[in-house]
Amino acid sequence: MESKLFSPLRIRGLEFKNRIFVSPMCQYSSQDGLANSWHLVHLGSRAIGGSALVITEAASVSKEGRISPGDIGIWSDRHAEALRPITDFIRSQNARAGIQIAHAGRKASTSSPFNGGGPLKANGWQTIAPSAIAFDSNYPVPKEMDNHDIEGVLDEFKNAAHLSLKAGFEVAELHFAHGYLMHEFLSPLSNKRTDEFGGSLENRMRFPLMVAKAVREIWPGEMPVFVRISATDWVEGGWDIIQSIEFAKKLKDTGIDLIDCSSGALIPHVKIPSAPGYQVPFAEAIKKETGILTGAVGMITDPQQAEEIVSSDRADAVLIARELLRNPYWPLYAASKLGSEIAWPVQYERAKFSTRVR
Repeated sequence: MESKLFSPLRIRGLEFKNRIFVSPMCQYSSQDGLANSWHLVHLGSRAIGGSALVITEAASVSKEGRISPGDIGIWSDRHAEALRPITDFIRSQNARAGIQIAHAGRKASTSSPFNGGGPLKANGWQTIAPSAIAFDSNYPVPKEMDNHDIEGVLDEFKNAAHLSLKAGFEVAELHFAHGYLMHEFLSPLSNKRTDEFGGSLENRMRFPLMVAKAVREIWPGEMPVFVRISATDWVEGGWDIIQSIEFAKKLKDTGIDLIDCSSGALIPHVKIPSAPGYQVPFAEAIKKETGILTGAVGMITDPQQAEEIVSSDRADAVLIARELLRNPYWPLYAASKLGSEIAWPVQYERAKFSTRVR
């Protein structure tokens, strides 16, 4: 039987050669938000390895929106110019180049994991959020955003979209997950506003939908826009799959093409029942209830596991992170395990796996 994992997927005017996408993975390795040779090799290796879509780490729409000083950004022409060689290389490998556009909200101004993590003790900056509620007891209280702040962030997302196109990206993914700014607006645990951006589900969705609509209007009609969400906060009274389904319906109406279904990270110290494929049911439910394309993510490591997810229509693609850190050439390996014949870089053909199923 032919592998669905290695069948093409068309979204708008773009065809993806298979259903394996590189999930955004922070590298904390830039200066002043500028991509460098590390990012070229890191992302380029995954393109060589056979992934159909290579998405950057979260690229901040502003200096203040970065998770850490080591994050990449997309707020000036210099940032677009630094990313252009990367998108050129990705496309040269018959892969699509995607950028995750983000604002960290109250989880900004932190140290990189290599330096201990947590809030910056020196050279930190004022964070913003829908409500003046700190992420954790050791985090500073963010500034509650007023209408001027909201309009400013909206403009920053628009600017980031224009610059991403200038940098050569074909897919934009909006980061509305993992406790960052847009997720903070969505969840009633972090959004205690009493104006039109807080309270009811409709109000809490309002600003993220404004951002999605603005980026969709800028992004060319033949190119897709994805949204990554946390489908649940894993906390009673927080954001959950029922609200995620309603949000996905609104995003679909806005012109969003695919929901990248992750979870958690809004609240610290939450017990999450992690296991292989533990987030796949979120992608499956959203796909079934809304008809929008979905991507499954989280502890997907085995070729047969990935094949089952897409062949059973639980999701339309798989987004892989840590397994692609361990093995950038995982798609080439997976094809051999599934008996699929796919193109290798000519420079690597002497090492080609047999497609005999083992």
